[in-house]
Amino acid sequence: MSAIVDPVATTSARLLRLLSLLEARVEWRGSELATRLDVSARTLRRDVNALRELGYPVNAVMGADGGYRLGAGGRLPALVLDDDQAIAIALALQTAPATVTGIDDAVARALTTLRQVMPARLRAASEAFEVTSLRNYWEFSAAPVEVVTLRTVGAAIRTARVLRFDYCDPDGTVPDPGRPGFRPPREVEPHHLVVWAGRWYLIARDHRDRTWQTYRVDRIRPRTPGGGAVFTPGPLTRDDLTRLVVQNPDRGDTPGQWQCVGSAVLDLPAAVVARWAPGGSVVEPVGEHRSRLTIGGWSWAGIAGLFITFDTDLSDVEPPELRAAMDHIGKRLGAATAR
Repeated sequence: MSAIVDPVATTSARLLRLLSLLEARVEWRGSELATRLDVSARTLRRDVNALRELGYPVNAVMGADGGYRLGAGGRLPALVLDDDQAIAIALALQTAPATVTGIDDAVARALTTLRQVMPARLRAASEAFEVTSLRNYWEFSAAPVEVVTLRTVGAAIRTARVLRFDYCDPDGTVPDPGRPGFRPPREVEPHHLVVWAGRWYLIARDHRDRTWQTYRVDRIRPRTPGGGAVFTPGPLTRDDLTRLVVQNPDRGDTPGQWQCVGSAVLDLPAAVVARWAPGGSVVEPVGEHRSRLTIGGWSWAGIAGLFITFDTDLSDVEPPELRAAMDHIGKRLGAATAR
């Protein structure tokens, strides 16, 4: 016997998905919406009219292809999700990165709350995705970010307020005015939070000299939890963020906490090395076309392998254990090619 499909339930699910699509973008072409919903143009028009009858202001957009947009006040009711959204949130909560401290319990409670308000069908589907995350030994661990710090920085970005903070030394020591090389608290205009290679970065503009800077969030100790003066955010593209984080050797990174840490000078510009160096490494310019890379790993051979991937001449290799590993690898590869 074939299963009986409830047309009312099918239509309701489709209306909910249509509403979520309309909320996700300012404007849709009618043909795009019909394709996403896998319905005809006629069915789409009928569904749009059904949403209007329910009180959602779906406005028609005139043009060659025609389209729709959600008018003012047209927002999804709280915690009403379509199938894809519910599964996506459940998976995101279970795979939340361990780079923020103080949220483990909140993540578990959020997942439990979400499942309690789901219909039985969606709850069963979300519970089918029980995910366990295991650590990969090539993940270059970083100091976790305090959730309070992340909340303060995020609020300053959202409200466009100047952020004043102490920037800790790489070892986590808060700057001391009595120490040589002391730098006073930073005052910046925060623009973006960026996550790359398991690390959180703040992209900000110096409030005084107007230069763009990149800061590791785990080294930030806010001094103005409520935020400072209001500023006007400047435009930054995705390419700008890539340049300021991925390609930036001065992004505040420190070597990962590994049992082996070595360095060498590469015949490559710092920006190139920074682009391809894994998280947990430090890149320092040595002239215009050379740079020093410091990197950690679980073995000296592993570190040597990472240097080899840059396919360039190396010099000033430290410490002796890393030089020995490179020499051993060279002899082994030479013997392999001879055979």
